[in-house]
Amino acid sequence: MFPRRPTVKAAPRAGADAPNAVSGLDVAKVTRRFGRTLALDDVSLSLGPGEILAVLGASGCGKSTLLRLIAGLDVADSGEIAVGDRRVAGRGCHEPPETRGVGLMFQDYALFPHLTVLANVRFGLAHLPGAEARRVAEERLAQVGLAHRADSYPGTLSGGEAQRVALARALAPRPRVLLLDEPFSNLDAGTREHVRADTLAVLRRDGIGAILVTHDSAEAIAFADRIALMHRGRVVQCDSPERLYDAPRSPFAARALGDIIEIPGQAVDGLVTTALGPLPRPASMPDGAVRVCLRPEAIRLGPVGEGVTATVLGRAFAGAHLRLDLVVAGRDAPLRLHVPPEAAPGDRVGIHLLPARAYIFAETPPGERISTI
Repeated sequence: MFPRRPTVKAAPRAGADAPNAVSGLDVAKVTRRFGRTLALDDVSLSLGPGEILAVLGASGCGKSTLLRLIAGLDVADSGEIAVGDRRVAGRGCHEPPETRGVGLMFQDYALFPHLTVLANVRFGLAHLPGAEARRVAEERLAQVGLAHRADSYPGTLSGGEAQRVALARALAPRPRVLLLDEPFSNLDAGTREHVRADTLAVLRRDGIGAILVTHDSAEAIAFADRIALMHRGRVVQCDSPERLYDAPRSPFAARALGDIIEIPGQAVDGLVTTALGPLPRPASMPDGAVRVCLRPEAIRLGPVGEGVTATVLGRAFAGAHLRLDLVVAGRDAPLRLHVPPEAAPGDRVGIHLLPARAYIFAETPPGERISTI
């Protein structure tokens, strides 16, 4: 089952950062074309004050284009973008990036190699007096644990340190919204998890809203309050990680947040029949072919006589569990499961389905092409 996470509310800070904590972002019906390619198709999103939203999708789905439009690095063909209560794009308006109150962290960090760490963080503070700019830059470096590297140069930093310098630089001007474009993808697994947690802590502490673009579902789940799933330039579902996992609106959404076993089925009378056993038929499901998406935890193994009978074809050690390949009548390919170590090749077992973890869709699901914000 998907792990439940406590809801964390961002607390507004007193003083200079207070305006940031009451800001948000609205993207309304934004479309962007590049020649004949429709990169964004009528996309709408909202970001609440202090909220963290992950935009999740494969390469080419339009998520980086969306970030560039919000940042002001590109111009939409139609639609509007507002930061807080101020429209920054649309209806003849296009504010430049430097006046939008939006910070941006790139995948490669984009640090200036000829400047010290402190000078990199001060780069966006030219509007402040020298002493004040230095104080703010030093404060931000301290927040990310790098005050001792102020006089170092980017070439001497580790990947995790460079990422934290980029974060300090993005936060130094106190942006209303921070945009993060795959910022952790260049780090090794251990460093990535640690730096991601540090970044999240800084955002929560300052109450800064953020949009994280990622193709990694585990990262989106760990980082975000809500996740917007993008597919072919459209948002197909946007909700909390828990809701997306428990109530996907399409096979695409079901696949996006976890392992799925897909099997064909037939809706007849009050049941959906499948090779792995029957399931209750959703009230709105018409007669005909359906696609059934099963979470691995939807499949339970028991003794023969309980549910559909299967034969264990093979097994492999997988740490705390075994990987079993099962032969089931009516299914062309073996069924692969990770289960407790209690079955051996040649054993016959019973398969039982748990309806709460089975998602049933019409064979040609309209939800894969319809925005459902």
